[in-house]
Amino acid sequence: MLNKRLGRRRLLQSTAAIAGAGLVGGAWTGPLFAQGKIEKPKVALAVGGKSALYYLALTIAEQKGFFKDEGLDVEISDFAGGSRSLQALVGGSADVVAGAYEHTIRMQARGQMVQAFVLIGRGMQIAIGIKSDRAGKVKSAADVKGMKFGVSAPGSSTHMLVNYWISKAGLKPSDVAAIGVGAGASVVAAVEKGEIDGISQTDPAVTMLQQQGSIKVVLDTRTMQGNIDVFGGPLPAASLYSTADFVKANPNTVQALANAIVRANRWLQSATPDQVADTVPKGYLLGDRELYKKAFSNVREVMSPDGVMPEGAPSTCLKFMAASDANVKPDAVKLDLTWTNAFAKKASEKYKA
Repeated sequence: MLNKRLGRRRLLQSTAAIAGAGLVGGAWTGPLFAQGKIEKPKVALAVGGKSALYYLALTIAEQKGFFKDEGLDVEISDFAGGSRSLQALVGGSADVVAGAYEHTIRMQARGQMVQAFVLIGRGMQIAIGIKSDRAGKVKSAADVKGMKFGVSAPGSSTHMLVNYWISKAGLKPSDVAAIGVGAGASVVAAVEKGEIDGISQTDPAVTMLQQQGSIKVVLDTRTMQGNIDVFGGPLPAASLYSTADFVKANPNTVQALANAIVRANRWLQSATPDQVADTVPKGYLLGDRELYKKAFSNVREVMSPDGVMPEGAPSTCLKFMAASDANVKPDAVKLDLTWTNAFAKKASEKYKA
C-alpha cells in the first residue's frame, strides 16, 4: 500500500512539473495537465434567469449537446436570479454556477473561496430603464429616490448595477427598493402591471420593452462601448464558477465544462440570428422571433469569443463591487484567486476558430 501511495505521489509530482500546474490557496493559477477521466460525470449546475441572452452560451451548449459530447450529464436548475443560484452552491445543492463573475469577489470578501473558470460574457449586458410615464421626471440618478426597480433578484448583478448608478449621484442603496421580478417574460409583465417604476435587466426583455415604448433606457452596458463609458473598461459578466475546493478536486470535470462553453462561445461568433432563434427553446423568444434576433445582434459583441478573462477586467469589476457593496474592501481581495484562465485557454486550443 505504501509503495502504491509513493508511486501515485511521484506520478502526480512529475505530471505537475512537466505541465506546470499551479495552485495557490486552493485555486488554480497555472496551466493544466492533459485531461483524463472525468471525476464527476453528473454535474448539478445552478443559474439565475437562464432565458436571458446573458446566459446564451449555456443554453447553446445544452441544446446542441456540447456537454454530452464532453462526457457530461449536466442537470440545470434555473432560479430567479444570480444570488439565488449562488445560494444553491453555498448550500451544497449545486456543484457549479453559471453566474456573474462578481460573486467570486463578494464571496472572498466573506471568507469563502469561489473561482470562475470560463467566461460567457466579457461585458455586463445589463440596462437600467425608467417607465415611460416616469422618465420625464428623471434627469439623473439623483431623481430616482423612492422608486421601485425590478431586478432579477435582490443581491444579483442587476441589483448591484442600480446601487452603483445611484451611488454616483450620492444616494444610498436604501434610497430605492429592489423588487425581484426574475428575467424574461416576468419582467415585461411586472412593467405592464405597474408593479415597478424602472428596471435593471438583460435582453431580450429590455429590447422588447424599448420597442413597445414602455421604458426609456438611462444606462446601458449591452455594448463594449457602454461598458467603457460606465466602468472605464470591460466588466466580466456571466461565467461558470464553483468553490475552489471543487475546482481543485475535479479538474477534468471542470475542463469538460469549460470545453463545452468555449465551443458554444465559438459557435455564437459565427451563427446567424436565425440559427440562434432556431436553437433556443421557443419560450425564450417572448413571442416575437424578430425582436429576439434583433436583441441577439445588439449584444453579440459583448459575448466572450473564447471564454478567457480579458486583461484588467477583474480589476474593473473590483472597483464596481467596492462602489456598490460596502462589504467589499479592495485591499483585502486577492483577485488572482477569483478566476483562472487555464481551463478556457486549453479549451480554446481544442476548439480553435
